[in-house]
Amino acid sequence: MDGWQTQVVASPAAVAPGSLEETQIQVSVILPAFNEREAIEQVLSEVVEALAEANLHAEVLVVDDASTDGTADAAARFAAECWQVPVRVVRCPIRRGAGAARKVGIRQARGDVVVMLDADGSYPAHAMLELLRWFPAYDQVNGARRSEQGTLPWLRRPAKWAIRMLACYLSGHRIPDLNTGFKAFKREAMLRWLWVVPDGFSCVTTMTLAFLTNGLAVKYVPVEYRPRIGRSKFHPIKDTAAYLATVLRMVLYFRPLRVFLPAAGLLVLLGLARSVWNRCTTGSMQESDVVIMTAGIVTCMMGLLAEVMVAHRRA
Repeated sequence: MDGWQTQVVASPAAVAPGSLEETQIQVSVILPAFNEREAIEQVLSEVVEALAEANLHAEVLVVDDASTDGTADAAARFAAECWQVPVRVVRCPIRRGAGAARKVGIRQARGDVVVMLDADGSYPAHAMLELLRWFPAYDQVNGARRSEQGTLPWLRRPAKWAIRMLACYLSGHRIPDLNTGFKAFKREAMLRWLWVVPDGFSCVTTMTLAFLTNGLAVKYVPVEYRPRIGRSKFHPIKDTAAYLATVLRMVLYFRPLRVFLPAAGLLVLLGLARSVWNRCTTGSMQESDVVIMTAGIVTCMMGLLAEVMVAHRRA
């Protein structure tokens, strides 16, 4: 599947079907990992402990993105010794990115609900029980981080805030944390939108916006955010640009009028303002005024056409 090779490590035993409060669900926990040897066993231990405590019928998938530090081997050893919850290790022969790892994990998951969290120890695994508590009422529940513990926070905070504000406007929803990697969602709902998920870091942003812009129920739950174990792979310039491009691309995919209509309005208003100014100063309109207003009208028509195409695809 997609060039990935799967190694299934059989656990000595599996938990019996259970429930979280009154809601019976089957859960797959996905841990995408690239060079997380220092943290993977600790994170797996926390995940298994939380799942066993809740008596969930669950599985854990470690999707190794061609790590070079022995991450997959460490996860496989843990899986062979784990008796509370089945653990599978999915190995990738070449590195394809965090988004690609998540997509493969979602396709191979067996649970009705998928939980994703980073394999670097930054999210407390026990918090997934709070996310799962909101199913099946919601289609996606995200862990909204209370603090920023990543590298270069002086650069990341203002950039993330600006992009998040843009995403809130374009999507029409309040988004406390746009790029959280800690989320739970209904697998069948996500499978429909995997085609828009990129292979890189902006994948989690895409997953959130795909649900929000298509009328699915999304909730945010505050969670703690700890300093990661090991070295961050986040590139401040390249990945920030990818986040911005993702927001714009997703809105063009699903709500194009949010982009085209303001642009068309600005062009028409600019053309009108220039025509009034030129009429007062020169006594006549200029050709450039007509060109600008025409560009605005054409932009509006393009937006309407794109909106019709999106509505047809949803039908």
